[in-house]
Amino acid sequence: MTDERRRYDELHPRSKALHADAEHLFARVPMTWMNKWAGGFPLGFQNAHGATIVDLDGHELIDFALGDTGAMAGHSPEALVRAMQRRLEVQGGLTTMLPTEDAEWVASELTRRFSLPKWSFTLSATDANRWLLRLARLATKRPKILVFSYSYHGSVDETFVVLDERGRGASRPGNVAPAVDPTSTTRVVEFNDLVALERELAHGDVAAVLSEPALTNIGIVLPRPGFFEGVRELCDATGTLLILDETHTFSAGPGGATRRFGLKPDALTIGKSLGGGVACGAYGLSEALADRVLSSLGDGADIVDVGGVGGTLAGNAMSLAAMRAVLGEVLTDEAFGPMEQLASAFAAGVQDVIDRYELAWSVSQLGARCEYRFASPAPLNGGASARSGDAMLEDYLHLSLINRGVLLTPFHNMALTCPATTFAQVERHHRVFEDAVATLFT
Repeated sequence: MTDERRRYDELHPRSKALHADAEHLFARVPMTWMNKWAGGFPLGFQNAHGATIVDLDGHELIDFALGDTGAMAGHSPEALVRAMQRRLEVQGGLTTMLPTEDAEWVASELTRRFSLPKWSFTLSATDANRWLLRLARLATKRPKILVFSYSYHGSVDETFVVLDERGRGASRPGNVAPAVDPTSTTRVVEFNDLVALERELAHGDVAAVLSEPALTNIGIVLPRPGFFEGVRELCDATGTLLILDETHTFSAGPGGATRRFGLKPDALTIGKSLGGGVACGAYGLSEALADRVLSSLGDGADIVDVGGVGGTLAGNAMSLAAMRAVLGEVLTDEAFGPMEQLASAFAAGVQDVIDRYELAWSVSQLGARCEYRFASPAPLNGGASARSGDAMLEDYLHLSLINRGVLLTPFHNMALTCPATTFAQVERHHRVFEDAVATLFT
């Protein structure tokens, strides 16, 4: 680690200076998550196109992080650039608080992909989750939600709750000054545990189960066969809504894991990748849920003005033009097959190294996304995945790869492919990954 940190400093003097000179930025970065990168300072970058980034010191990096999914379409794909230029230079009006024709097109396309008929737009998946939970509580007249331990739904207060070492609900470690104890708003169980889910839903106070179709931000944790069929049955039996967060699991295919696994949610949220990096998010509702929400407005709720369901820039002309370009021309149905093939090659190469060095590690894949953990077999719930973490080992591997021109997502050992990713780039990762492993284990 000491060697790799020294090399990182030597290779990236301009990035280091950018960070050191950022006197007017809180924590010296535009957004505090950027300090998650290994090495003590993040790389500044000059440009990014396709699946590559050029940093301030002129090093080209193969990008498997892709903006933590925000750039799953690749950096600045031509269709997105054209759409942004047309919106800016020809049509004009980035935001007017008036609808454009793009809105219905995008909503119709999301209906085709996810089989939910009614959509509304936000600026992030966090916003979509937060607002949709309000609508769920409005429709059901129930106060609580349920999440799976170590699931991730953005910065929604109610979702920062996990099971502690005694199996009790607790505020997630690191949660920053929550307004209320999240265990007072939220029930929590482990992913893939239908017995615990049945027990918690039996209280009759849960408005909605909010879940990723597979856990992602704690490492990919795939659902056991039949798990979500069981979740759906338990929700139906207890009058509980089922909301799926496809923000990361959109990697599973053009209709995300919802279509791939044949899931039947009452509502769905998604963000990040829809706009190719332009801030956007969306939530979809079933016809029945949309009707329930609208019929509940007589109770005094105001979803048009003061109800907290909206945002002045939500659904703006720029973000909708971006979503139409990305969904219509970049992340098309046909694009996902080649992306998944490359991710499969990535996973196979990592597994080959694991096998040859006899490491107790594992690899999981979800469409165009794959990830390795320091545990074997692969964890089946968030708690087990969290316990498999090794912060120093993870940072060492990340630094080793960055120093040799390969970028993984800083939050975990995740690789994502985009339409511009090539097999040669995947093979390059295999070589530097094996070198990093060999340094430790030979």
